[in-house]
Amino acid sequence: MGLAIGIVGLPNVGKSTLFNALTSTQAAESANYPFCTIEPNKGIVSVPDERIYKLAKIATSAQIIPTQLEFVDIAGLVRGASKGEGLGNQFLSHIREVDAIAHVLRCFDDEDITHVEGATDPLRDAEIIETELVLADLESVEKRIPNLEKKAKGGADKESAATLELLKLVKPVLFEGKAARTLQVDDDKKEAFRHLQLITAKPMMYVCNVKEGDAKSGNKYTEAVAAMAKKEGATHVVISAQIEAEIAQLATQEEKTEFLKDLGLSETGLSKLIHSGYQLLNLITYFTVGPKEARAWTVRRATKAPGAAGVIHTDFEKGFIRAETIAYSDYVELGGENGAKDKGKLRLEGKDYIVADGDVMHFRFNV
Repeated sequence: MGLAIGIVGLPNVGKSTLFNALTSTQAAESANYPFCTIEPNKGIVSVPDERIYKLAKIATSAQIIPTQLEFVDIAGLVRGASKGEGLGNQFLSHIREVDAIAHVLRCFDDEDITHVEGATDPLRDAEIIETELVLADLESVEKRIPNLEKKAKGGADKESAATLELLKLVKPVLFEGKAARTLQVDDDKKEAFRHLQLITAKPMMYVCNVKEGDAKSGNKYTEAVAAMAKKEGATHVVISAQIEAEIAQLATQEEKTEFLKDLGLSETGLSKLIHSGYQLLNLITYFTVGPKEARAWTVRRATKAPGAAGVIHTDFEKGFIRAETIAYSDYVELGGENGAKDKGKLRLEGKDYIVADGDVMHFRFNV
């Protein structure tokens, strides 16, 4: 689907270290000075999902292909970025291109690592970033309204009139310093609202970067972020970018598991981050399974069967007839496709069927 999550934050909060670990590369240089990252680095990561391995084992699939997400490491933003301070203009243009935002907050004290604001305070840092993004959106809205008013005059251009209506709804929200995502939009206008491409309308989660000793239980800073996230209805995850960087250097899964065990952790922070990003984008996974390959596919929640087929190939959607569908639990419990057929658990679903997370599907189509 080509969905991307932008990793943002103030300089020196651990964004590039996290990105390097996330993509198991050193593509983003990490350094103790602002603006180390200028051009956004992009990395594709697999979404951890034990289900695909169980399906592949049952079907004796020769190849396993997980579903993926793209993460983008974006230059650190500073106070005044909406007015072009630092690398503000580049930052804002890059962030407009992503689908969701992972906002990394520094939740540790370290005299050896410079903080651009002088001291550790993740709530202040979060407010700085949010304020700059709100100001950038407000400026964009104010520039667009006069032109749309001209186009919508007389009622001939209905699309411009509809866009104008939405911009006039969101402008006072931004003027109050609130993110566009806080505006309650009617269901029939949500798609048009998304096309406004407002930065603060994008879904966002907070990523608390902590020292190694706080990776399991957090600290006073992560508790403050958790309270803030709860108040906003947002998601937060606690990660030690340094731990993740060390894990990324280990050669085998056994070594990684043992390393985590020694730290009292059951999974990597990156795994939590990827899953949270998946949920943030309102995504689900369905599978296609056979002797050649077991493959995971990404679709948005509430996608209908033809749309899911189109993720594989546009011809599948155009010529969609039926979807042979088995629930994941039935496929595993009954030992695969034949067992599901014998028990009447293989269903033929039509164009109105809404794909469920974990569905094992085979599409019938005719072009």
